[in-house]
Amino acid sequence: MKFLITGGAGFIGSAVIRHIIDNTPDSLVNVDKLTYAGNLESLAGCEDHPRYTFEQVDICDRAELDRVFSQHQPDVVMHLAAESHVDRSIDGPADFIQTNIIGTYTLLESARNYWNCLEKSKKDNFRFHHISTDEVYGDLENPQEQFTETTPYLPSSPYSASKASSDHLVRAWLRTYGLPTLVTNCSNNYGAFHFPEKLIPLMILNALEGKSLPVYGNGMQVRDWLYVEDHARALHLVATQGQIGETYNVGGHNEKTNIEVVHSICDLLEDIGPSITQSNTNWKTSGFRSLVTFVEDRPGHDLRYAIDASKIERELGWKPKETFESGLRKTVMWYLNNEKWWSRVLDGSYSRERLGQGK
Repeated sequence: MKFLITGGAGFIGSAVIRHIIDNTPDSLVNVDKLTYAGNLESLAGCEDHPRYTFEQVDICDRAELDRVFSQHQPDVVMHLAAESHVDRSIDGPADFIQTNIIGTYTLLESARNYWNCLEKSKKDNFRFHHISTDEVYGDLENPQEQFTETTPYLPSSPYSASKASSDHLVRAWLRTYGLPTLVTNCSNNYGAFHFPEKLIPLMILNALEGKSLPVYGNGMQVRDWLYVEDHARALHLVATQGQIGETYNVGGHNEKTNIEVVHSICDLLEDIGPSITQSNTNWKTSGFRSLVTFVEDRPGHDLRYAIDASKIERELGWKPKETFESGLRKTVMWYLNNEKWWSRVLDGSYSRERLGQGK
């Protein structure tokens, strides 16, 4: 099969591409605008592969999308391109409206035009897989409750509202036009090649330099953590074997408070040993936990997310391979061993400044 993957230079998109190249016979075209979070260095080893093609295209550019569809003739669209950082959406929601809503609409229309012109057998096998987030469901107040595929939407941030909008568009294009779509909603991803504005890489890199580890509020916000390579396997499985019109929640079965995550990173760095980190850090005998600093919470911060991923396990046989402990150790070790990648990322416009205060 040939995949058209939007946002393939991003964190999750690049993991999907590496999975397809390394573990399947499928080919793909990576469509990415290369915003601040898009990094082709995350695809080192793929760029010269005969089953990989890159197109630097904005998903809001209809003419270019039409060209890409016509030229590459994909069997499956996997739509991952999105503005994704909640704090940035608070400071500047316009980019989230443009990319996540207008971009999704433009891609749907280009895909629909392409799909309508296909011959019957290829048209019957075409799929449009939209990748979304558990944040569209809002906040879980009941500690025993989990998000299911039928949980009502109640987004809290400009980011989650824009993703909820895109989810609704995708489902409407199935019901109104018959475009064969699927949707997945995932929990918090972590792993290698993660842009360092997100919690786990930010804490790792700040700790390595002896900087403060800023934790919002009291740090008791709960998230379900999903190792990105497990997620990549799930996405390829849904795109190829999922039922048209269905939604699948993808979670890691790893509910942790934010402060638990930060403390785990601190303890891992100390367990690995100051001899490994000494050249990169102001590591102190008082330990990395001493760097934790509680800061003002962000506006509208959801207290708890939790995914019920039983449907994808029951119907498609997927479940995560990594525990949070094994995945986090792999993640910390990757950042320790790949300073060249993250130092080049930090040479750009992001300097780990505080975002999302709504001021």
